[in-house]
Amino acid sequence: MPIARCRSFAVTAVLRLSISLAAAGGSIALAASTVVDTRTGTTADAVPPSFQPCRIEHPSRIVAFAAECTTLRVPENPGQADGRSIELSIARVPAISRRKAADPLFLIAGGPGGGTQAMYPLVAAAFTRIGRDRDIVLLDQRGTGRSAALQCELDEEDLAGNDPSMVPALAQRCLDSLQQAGRDVRPYTTSVAVQDLDRVRVALGYAQINLYGTSYGSRVAQHYLRRFPQHTRSVILDGVVPPGLALGPELALDAEAALERLLARCTADPACHAAFGDPAQHYRALRASLDAAPLDLTLPDPATGTPRALHFTAQHLGAVLRLSSYADLQASLLPMALHEAQTNHNFTPLAGLFLVSAGGLRGQLAFGMHNTVVCTEDVPFIDARRVDRTRLAATYLGVGMLDGLQALCTAWPRGPLDADFREPLASDVPVLLLSGADDPVTPPAGAVAAMQGLTRARHLVIPGKGHGQIGVTCMDRIVAEFIRDTDPARLDAGCLARSRPAPFFTSPAGPPP
Repeated sequence: MPIARCRSFAVTAVLRLSISLAAAGGSIALAASTVVDTRTGTTADAVPPSFQPCRIEHPSRIVAFAAECTTLRVPENPGQADGRSIELSIARVPAISRRKAADPLFLIAGGPGGGTQAMYPLVAAAFTRIGRDRDIVLLDQRGTGRSAALQCELDEEDLAGNDPSMVPALAQRCLDSLQQAGRDVRPYTTSVAVQDLDRVRVALGYAQINLYGTSYGSRVAQHYLRRFPQHTRSVILDGVVPPGLALGPELALDAEAALERLLARCTADPACHAAFGDPAQHYRALRASLDAAPLDLTLPDPATGTPRALHFTAQHLGAVLRLSSYADLQASLLPMALHEAQTNHNFTPLAGLFLVSAGGLRGQLAFGMHNTVVCTEDVPFIDARRVDRTRLAATYLGVGMLDGLQALCTAWPRGPLDADFREPLASDVPVLLLSGADDPVTPPAGAVAAMQGLTRARHLVIPGKGHGQIGVTCMDRIVAEFIRDTDPARLDAGCLARSRPAPFFTSPAGPPP
């Protein structure tokens, strides 16, 4: 599955690209809108939204699906019902069966800042079985996709984030553009988003819903379950962020550990080892040489083919290593790219991987929304006194990622945060948790922590896989069976034994035959 399929939680922080706002913080009180559902206390428009035929298309335009679309207008700031309003974009892929189940599946994208409708075309095959009997609802979370996206223009060099001291300037540029558009960046947190999600449920007339949340979306799904357990039939969490975790210090350590396992897998593979020896040695040598002397390169732009100049630094290398660890298909290229750079002094493969990954991020993440989330829900809860900066400095991401996040959030205003947001989640609603054993951002330990209070939960860990498991062999059958039966104990996941990570490329032609 291409890496563009699912972006990880706080990936912009990892690249040190986060953008900061110079504005006053403050809390926002959540208030009711126009019509109150007396059964739930949630609000919705008085008239149910009317759907129209539409097409759901990935930003790269490589694939599209027929759907039906509508919008739901809500206050931008729920504490100011008479203030500015925004439109939530809703797409629905209707069930094939005329005798469809009453409870649909809602998908929630990662990021934070990713749009669910843009994600869907690349993961749609995994939900085909579910879509036979259930509607699939694609709500772009407020601030993302087509739901009043808090978008800021960045180029690849911004995404490389060579100098964390540049964060404030990038942030101010973002702030200026959003303020000129009259936007209030504060009410774009998870606490507000789950209220939106339930407004959509009420407006569409669903008594109960099923949820699939990936990466940051797993945080949204868990908080919705906390707020609206009576309306949650089942939950699938893919790449799990547990409620009490403040993402930041552990990201560099988890990324380093995942890279070590990936490179060790090449060393243990006879064909990969014969072609490249020990790729960990190439990795360490490249880190040292780029720290000492970055390179000026010219290479064909992967998107256009035109010559592209690039000042390739250790930070660019870090971005490549991080994003190549997300999906095993892209990871399969990494030992060859490291070997070419270190042994043959050919940096074109590594630099090309950077441009492809950074270009995908630029088009798919709403960075303003991302910043509001991490500066409300994560960074304020990082205890700098407990951070082992020596350990962080030994990783390829170093301390710059954490320092960049903290610089971002000294100025970026915080949004509303429910008082129990970080408390452990206790629930008897059926939950299926999915983890990749080599996930660089949400390793299996996160799912283990999240399921402590879940009485009807099951955790599946897939060897050799990175971030996001929905595209793994036979996962479509597993999630369809889970949604249909909702008993984790009876779920047959034996087919996962056939799952293997993508074989390593030993030449530009591909893996060995």
